[in-house]
Amino acid sequence: MLEVFDAPINCKVAVPGSKSIANRALVCAALAGGGGSVTNVPDGDDSAAMVLGLRALGVDVVGVGDGEFRFDSALDMHSTRFVRVDAGLAGTTSRFLSALVALRAGATIIDGGAALRGRPMADLHDALTALGARVNPIATAGHLPVEVSAGAVRGGEIEIPGGVSSQFATALALIAPYLRGGLKLVVAGERVSDSYLEMTVEVMRDFGVDAAINDSAKGRVLTVPEGRYVARHYAVEPDASSASYPMALAAVCGGSVTIPNLTADSLQGDVAFADILEAMGCRVERGPTSMSVHRDPGHPLHGIDIDMVDVSDLVPTVAVVSVFAAEGSRIRGVGFIRAKESDRLGDLSRELSKTGASVVETEDGLIIQPTVLRGAHLETHHDHRLAMSFGVLAGRIAGISIDDPSVVSKSWPGFWSVREHMRTAGR
Repeated sequence: MLEVFDAPINCKVAVPGSKSIANRALVCAALAGGGGSVTNVPDGDDSAAMVLGLRALGVDVVGVGDGEFRFDSALDMHSTRFVRVDAGLAGTTSRFLSALVALRAGATIIDGGAALRGRPMADLHDALTALGARVNPIATAGHLPVEVSAGAVRGGEIEIPGGVSSQFATALALIAPYLRGGLKLVVAGERVSDSYLEMTVEVMRDFGVDAAINDSAKGRVLTVPEGRYVARHYAVEPDASSASYPMALAAVCGGSVTIPNLTADSLQGDVAFADILEAMGCRVERGPTSMSVHRDPGHPLHGIDIDMVDVSDLVPTVAVVSVFAAEGSRIRGVGFIRAKESDRLGDLSRELSKTGASVVETEDGLIIQPTVLRGAHLETHHDHRLAMSFGVLAGRIAGISIDDPSVVSKSWPGFWSVREHMRTAGR
């Protein structure tokens, strides 16, 4: 049973490094080669899977403690050695490495756990094939496991649908400097999570590649010249998605929380969570070295009508905050999150309804109305974001318990300890 917060919050919370930035930086560093390092890498499962995958591919990655990894060699693209990589349940790792191994002469099998095997990969596999890579499904086309090798891989111009995951375009962009002639990548049609593409471009630029992103009549265009990444020491900023949970606890329980080293200049689109809470009635302070969220417990939270297509990882957190609002809320533009670690619309709606919450699932989101809430046992559906959001819910509602709390290890293994620190810090 999760304990409620019986006093307003008053604390600072150091959140892990951004796993999204870290995995991009780790790929760039692996291609740049010896002499570089990436620091503040989070200790979650996704980043661990990336490091293990790079090591399996022969990259000399040395952990030197406290989230720092030193690179003593680059990916050997001429190696003909057969490699098998297990990405566990890490979607970004499986997708980024599927593209990375298309630079290798030798064949690589990319695989993962049962839940990851069920996630869509077809758009990425088709794009790699169009670039000349050899892509052979082991079981079901468009899914893991898949065998990939360089074949006659080359650069050029290709188009990829943007409606399933921005990770496909990111995976291609990350390897693009090493393709002959570079790459012009058109992300066409409906697009999701555009902010993550902008993050990708910024990380690539930090590693010395002059990537660009622009809009055109066809869609969003990523242009990456042929070149090479430059080894450097790269510090990963705090994870804005993880920061949403302590911020949300301050919003629903009252009080204040400060996130050190997270600023409005973050590369991450999810830093907009502070703007969302501000629109819902919180006060936000944006400093040069931190960000703080405050709410007077006597001031009600407001409902919100919001398109979350570019900040979809925040949907569970916003939904939980919304059940405490004085007015109704509507979340729109996120039908694609049904194919995340869980069905983040259907599963979230059903679990919140167990607490008495009025949640209606729509084609592309949720409609939430204020109602009286009660305790319940909630299933996490193997989804770290549902688990941590339910931890926020339990801050104010007694009698909440969840199954598989350890699922938070995917992004923030220490979350429950931090939550307990927050609970007692306000007393």
